[in-house]
Amino acid sequence: MKIALVTDAWSPQVNGVVRTLQTTVALLRQRGHEVMVISPDLFRSFPCPTYPEIRLALAGRGAVGKRLARFAPDAIHISTEGPLGWAARGWCLARKLPFTTAYHTQFPEYLARRTGMEARWFWPFIRRFHGPSAAIMVATGTIRAQLLEHGLFRVQPWTRGVDTAQFAPDHPPPDLFFTLPRPIQLYVGRVAVEKNIEAFLETSHSGSKVVVGDGPALADLRTRYPEAHFLGSRSGEALTACYAGADVFVFPSRTDTFGLVMIEALACGTPVAAYPVPGPLDVLDPKSGVMDDNLDEAIAGALTLDRADCLAHGRSFDWDKSVDQFLANLAPVSRRTDPARMVPATA
Repeated sequence: MKIALVTDAWSPQVNGVVRTLQTTVALLRQRGHEVMVISPDLFRSFPCPTYPEIRLALAGRGAVGKRLARFAPDAIHISTEGPLGWAARGWCLARKLPFTTAYHTQFPEYLARRTGMEARWFWPFIRRFHGPSAAIMVATGTIRAQLLEHGLFRVQPWTRGVDTAQFAPDHPPPDLFFTLPRPIQLYVGRVAVEKNIEAFLETSHSGSKVVVGDGPALADLRTRYPEAHFLGSRSGEALTACYAGADVFVFPSRTDTFGLVMIEALACGTPVAAYPVPGPLDVLDPKSGVMDDNLDEAIAGALTLDRADCLAHGRSFDWDKSVDQFLANLAPVSRRTDPARMVPATA
């Protein structure tokens, strides 16, 4: 199958959406599918305000449409609600071609945190973007229920997996961890306001707090919380070592749709402390994590869990199952489609 994937989130960005898409593309290609990725690196772009590491493509319907037309895909998946996503959506609608979308990011909640406006004001944008989609792929049942509540009904599951070859408990911890007071409490992810990292850094549990990741809030948090240890971005074995060497993984976000970092930590045997919100509610079970509106209580409870149980739960998330779901959700472009509808757009 020839699959076109249109995304505004791609390398060199480092986040759960990019890791999900890159892993999915790699596994699709391993299965023999031909995948074309339309991403910001193919076009002129500019830095996103307040997120300079995120590039927004200067590409309209015509530029995106020409690439889609030349590729002549059997299915089109639009993964993000950015400029490329909107351009591909418009091109497909103009030609009455089916496409699927994914709801990776809680944009209403993110924008509410950044603007001070209520999240409900941003839901019309989400409904308009995803409304024509043949299938809206979501990672959890909680997010599915949320979209249904907001009038989006063609919702299909697309779960996540973990690379158990990389994320495993037998990696030695970083040298720094041997010098830190235990328990070591770890956060991994983007260092940005919507991740609610302050809630973690303000907890009072004894031990050490470690933050792995980069983002626009890093300099400010380093200044405000000098007792915490900010290690910057890490990947590969260096990242796995942090997960495996920590005593508890703390996930303070209230706005994620899944939280891939949680299952990466679990696959290293590290229990999770989180709020009882979408993402943790779907990912964790009583043996792998503790959810509490008091994050100190969640940390204390998670530290009592059996790491073997955490490991078993983390390894239950499978990328092959995820790819099976993705393929089943796609909306094939009919071979009876008039070829004229695939001609390059001019506007």
